[in-house]
Amino acid sequence: MATAERPAKSCRDAAPIHRRRFLRLGLAAASVCFLPPPLCAGLREPAATERRLTFFNTHTGETLEACYFKSGRYEPGALRAINHILRDHRSGEVRPIDGSLLDLLHTLAGRFDAPCPFHVISGYRSPETNATLHSRNRGVASQSLHVHGKAIDIRVPGIRTSSLRDQALSLAAGGVGYYPRSDFVHVDVGRVRAW
Repeated sequence: MATAERPAKSCRDAAPIHRRRFLRLGLAAASVCFLPPPLCAGLREPAATERRLTFFNTHTGETLEACYFKSGRYEPGALRAINHILRDHRSGEVRPIDGSLLDLLHTLAGRFDAPCPFHVISGYRSPETNATLHSRNRGVASQSLHVHGKAIDIRVPGIRTSSLRDQALSLAAGGVGYYPRSDFVHVDVGRVRAW
């Protein structure tokens, strides 16, 4: 259906903004910069009433689909199941995964049209596992955020890892590492950086 086009307004046709109104608008816009980050983040995107994640552990073959956040709170049973599937697959050690990492993954999953099952290469790592990996490969950080449940290495079937990296970088929510030869992306909730 065709719609009638309106003639474009020139700057001269626009209603004048008086100085006081201009200053009030500027003050309101500037005040957003001083809000605490979680509150400011809420202004950018409406909070989902339910947050779900789907994982496939590439080392154990386990899968999990969990609603980890509902009715304004994290769901303890779902968090336990997530902690288990993201455990150190070498030692079997289970530790809590940071809720902000789960929220980052949820936001990242929302950037893609299709359902987004995360294939997990590495979730939590025990200090011993991390030290062993670091001794074999200097690309593994000695003070890795994996040890604190604040990092995960992932890929998503049907999505190029370069696209996954680009979307993770666009969030500016933590560290993003790109490993094209190993076909995975590292994301964490530490300081914003990329490699």
